Amino acid sequence: MPGTSPLHLAVALDGAGWHPAAWREADARPRELFSGRYWTDLVLEAERGLLDFVTIEDSLGPQSTALDGFDDRVDQVRGRLDAVLVAARVAPSTSRIGLVPSAIVTHTEPFHLSKAVATVDHASRGRAGFRPVISARASDAKHFGRRDVPVLERLDDLEDRLLLDLFEEAADYVEAVRRLWDSWEDDAEIRDAATGRFVDREKLHRIDFEGRWFSVRGPSITPRPPQGQPVVSVLAHVAPAYELAVRAADVVHVTPFDSSDVHRILREVRGVPHVFGELVVFLDDRPGAAASRKARLDELAGAEYRSDALVFTGTAGELADLLLGWREAGLSGFRLRPGAVPHDLEAITRALVPELQRRGAFRTEYEADTLRGLLGLPRPVNRYAPA
Repeated sequence: MPGTSPLHLAVALDGAGWHPAAWREADARPRELFSGRYWTDLVLEAERGLLDFVTIEDSLGPQSTALDGFDDRVDQVRGRLDAVLVAARVAPSTSRIGLVPSAIVTHTEPFHLSKAVATVDHASRGRAGFRPVISARASDAKHFGRRDVPVLERLDDLEDRLLLDLFEEAADYVEAVRRLWDSWEDDAEIRDAATGRFVDREKLHRIDFEGRWFSVRGPSITPRPPQGQPVVSVLAHVAPAYELAVRAADVVHVTPFDSSDVHRILREVRGVPHVFGELVVFLDDRPGAAASRKARLDELAGAEYRSDALVFTGTAGELADLLLGWREAGLSGFRLRPGAVPHDLEAITRALVPELQRRGAFRTEYEADTLRGLLGLPRPVNRYAPA
């Protein structure tokens, strides 16, 4: 039961941290944000803390305070590396932690993403996943020119039909990706130099996926991933996203603000193996210090930082109390967004994790070599292989 089993923990990595002024902290590394070393260091820190996985944020346009399109700010981080390529870069330098890049599925192709994530799974020997993300921004659509999307002036302008279509497209996308991962049977590669047979053609399968938005014939060009099916996670706030999670996800990230909210959300996502609560965290050793630090960052940014998720400021012990209370309410894990990196990432790995370990609520060593293994998920049978 979630209330008694050890917690699962992940961190969401986004540049210098989730606060827009985090890059201005004395210990930040803004000159290295676009380097492989920077991201490797962050993921190695998360791995030292025995976390289940990291997620890596991505987008199809520069970060912006505007609802749609660019803003004129020059005092906040703008620009990103490709999240899947970051995961591939980090994979050889890590050994146990899961790597779950975000991927915007609205304007990309499932065939391309399926082989990219499968490649990360091969490079990491079974530690990959991905988080499908939709895009309703007209400015993103203009990079591709394949569809017309209305410019959003207010969130209320986002039509229900458009939102439903985007999430239904995402569900089809994930289904096509999952079929492509299965399009090679596990033993399709023979690699017998003596007979000259590298592959058994009978064990490669067309998936013949036909949907409203795309059709995919298959098979993939990449052999089946080591996990069979890399982990799919979904961030869900609204009904269509909950439905996507139920249809497609191994892990759903949700944004409750109290225990009663946890109970409400759990009713929406029955059947998903793992439900992770989402929090932005600012942690310090002394009571009140984290709130003061956030207030200082807010002043630098010119506005109070707010989020779609609960913003927590406090000590590791106080955060442990909250997480364990929400675990009692039914959550199996948490994805924590560090307010500022490296400070809050290290506070998670070096203060929160030991606190949870003292309470018998978190692992003291990795118990599996794959991400599915860490999450207690079985390796799925290939849908195309003979019974």
